[in-house]
Amino acid sequence: MKDSSMEKYAPTIAAVGRILIAVIFIMSGLTKLGAPAAAQGYIASVGLPLPLLGYVIALAAEIGGGLLLLIGFQTRLIAALLAVFTIATAVFFHNNFADQNTMIHFLKNIMITGGLLQVVAFGATSLSLDARGLRLRAA
Repeated sequence: MKDSSMEKYAPTIAAVGRILIAVIFIMSGLTKLGAPAAAQGYIASVGLPLPLLGYVIALAAEIGGGLLLLIGFQTRLIAALLAVFTIATAVFFHNNFADQNTMIHFLKNIMITGGLLQVVAFGATSLSLDARGLRLRAA
């Protein structure tokens, strides 16, 4: 494909990438919502204080942030906040590098953060509420 052909599809490709990242957060949050005691127990098991508060923060980040990322609202800010959340979860929950499975989860979080930083850098593109708001303000 020529570069100009790719540019034509770039907003759609970026939106699909943003949606795929959002789905990871939404699904994780819904899982926590379905098992609050287990989620809080896991938070407590790694030594973090106030597991209930951690649980509420996780739900807000994963479900709330995931939905906002999905629809492309305040996309750069949300992606930046989710990137910080994702690095924090990697550091606090996936830090046993002697365990290969834990290392894979750590690296997965690093990869997700990389994708989120791309969203921070380039925004939500034209297929988002952010772009719709800009079009409405320009009209």
